[in-house]
Amino acid sequence: MKCGGTLPNRFVYASSQWFRRGWGIQRMPGIFDAFGAEPPLRGLVEAAGILPVAETRGRRGNLLPSPQLNSYERSMIMKTMSHYDVIVIGGGPAGAMAAIAAGRNGAKTLVVEQYGYLGGALTAGGTGPQMTYHAGGRQVIDGIPGEFVRRMIQEGFSPGHMEDFVGYAGSVTPFDGEGMKLVLENMVLESGAEPLYHTVYTGCDTREGNITGVRLFSKNGFFGAQAKVYIDASADADMAVHAGVRTEFGRKQDGLAQPMTMNLKISNVDRERLMEYVLNNRDDMLQTVPFDRLREIPRTGVQGGYRLVQKARAEGTFTVDRNQLLCFETNNRGEFIVNMSRIIKKSGVDPFDLTAAEIEGRRQCFELFRFLRENVPGFENSVMISTGPNIGIRESRRINGVYTLTAEDLLGNVMFDDAIAMGGYPIDIHSPDGLETSHAFLKSGSWYSVPYRSLISPEVPNLLVAGRCISVTHEALAAVRVTPLVMAMGQAAGTAAALAAKTGVAVQSLNTDTLRKTLVRDGAFLEPYEASSVCI
Repeated sequence: MKCGGTLPNRFVYASSQWFRRGWGIQRMPGIFDAFGAEPPLRGLVEAAGILPVAETRGRRGNLLPSPQLNSYERSMIMKTMSHYDVIVIGGGPAGAMAAIAAGRNGAKTLVVEQYGYLGGALTAGGTGPQMTYHAGGRQVIDGIPGEFVRRMIQEGFSPGHMEDFVGYAGSVTPFDGEGMKLVLENMVLESGAEPLYHTVYTGCDTREGNITGVRLFSKNGFFGAQAKVYIDASADADMAVHAGVRTEFGRKQDGLAQPMTMNLKISNVDRERLMEYVLNNRDDMLQTVPFDRLREIPRTGVQGGYRLVQKARAEGTFTVDRNQLLCFETNNRGEFIVNMSRIIKKSGVDPFDLTAAEIEGRRQCFELFRFLRENVPGFENSVMISTGPNIGIRESRRINGVYTLTAEDLLGNVMFDDAIAMGGYPIDIHSPDGLETSHAFLKSGSWYSVPYRSLISPEVPNLLVAGRCISVTHEALAAVRVTPLVMAMGQAAGTAAALAAKTGVAVQSLNTDTLRKTLVRDGAFLEPYEASSVCI
């Protein structure tokens, strides 16, 4: 069965010139035999009238490129026949962690990324800072994500965890996006995993419920790869959908998702004047801002300015569906990420909607930049560095997994027997309709758990999902979509995939006690929340 596109060839169709110049096909048990007696390549080539295909029959064989091909073409053909233990689709925060975990646990791993770097929303979407590794004063996300932060600090790309200067989460972790690309890449390579950039996933093939291969596209054309276990870290459940997994989109009443945001990066901000503005307007700021400690925190930001925005909206000089200022200083002093644009009622999996969102998001960013320079102390001489580079998507498809995590699970601090990650970020729903943002906070210092069952589906025995497309309700997604937590999910998915590939069991049958012990061995925090364990 083919899924996720109409391209006929599962493995190699990088250039019909390869066929014209000639190469022999020998039967390959386990690959061509899966299609029956007639390999589809032969039918494809003969139907196109390119040349008769010579088939060398035998008990075993390989797909051998003709000596007439040059060394580059030969290497491309052979690469398409590579087999892996684990293939990860998407190199964002979840996918990068999944690849590192799988590689470190002995799996031959490929991570496929459409851009030329890893990091997803943090590097391709301009999102920041990371929020949050903590629940109150307790660090509840560690393991490979924690190691990643320590490496960022060591390289000078992050000042590390600190009190949330806008007063919302347990902690914030500013960073330099360019440095993040380097550190993630080095960690993937050191794990033994293989990154594959500038390559787009286009679909998958299935047989008897299992994914048997993925179809990919790069500058050299279409090609394919196979693995024992696959991880969908696409953020949009692309591979899960193509493999037949049922999904949900948006909130129940109308299917609308949380709005998108085009992030804006600005430099040359006078951070001292900005802090003075916050301190002199305490009654117009989020009241949980740590005003008395603001100058002691290594980086700064703003959440508030409600009256300022309201006045500008009334005068018609502020047209964005936002009711507050929201910006965060990065690793680099005086450089701020502005998270204020809001594009509503668009789908993150519709290319026409995405195009419209990119255009509108960029328009809003220029309006916001002018507004900040003209109205907010400290921004008078600021300089725009970038928009995006890509629109930020909070929500799209979510799988219907073995278990669907709910807001009640989070607020009730449910500790699942198969928990693979813990989190402390509150429920933070940016209204799909526009202006407002609603919140539901945890008990002070408490945390919740994410079960392994939310990373797997009932339908596909060799597929795991990591990131914001796991099995979760619209409301619960508003908490678990944040990057530290999707990184923890990625470590769990990569570890589970390596164990499943090694033992040959379906992901639904994996021993979760073994998985949890392996995660703890690798530094993950899986301690259950108890009232007595609160650290405020």
